[in-house]
Amino acid sequence: MASSKEYLAFILEQLSEMDGITYRSMMGEYIIYYHGKIAAYLCDDRLLVKNISCAAKMMPDAVLEPPYEGAKPMLLVDNVDDKQFLKALFETMYPELPEPKKKELIKVKKDY
Repeated sequence: MASSKEYLAFILEQLSEMDGITYRSMMGEYIIYYHGKIAAYLCDDRLLVKNISCAAKMMPDAVLEPPYEGAKPMLLVDNVDDKQFLKALFETMYPELPEPKKKELIKVKKDY
């Protein structure tokens, strides 16, 4: 089951007080970025954040679930109704989030 556009709109509204939130569609699901770093996935109408130590400390009872089959488990955020909690979670996570991977350009060899 793909995430609904209504759930995406709800999560984006919950994060609307924050600068630097963007998203990208990925096969019916969504990747949530915070200042260019991948912070969360929306999969099957669930908000899942990277399983990093600071997020685990803020949500000690969070369930680990994979966003899709074969993926690394992520922390399920069950407190999506609390805007201030989500803001604190994303701000706390930011320093620990991995830097975006640089896309390598393919050089074309011209033989003419």
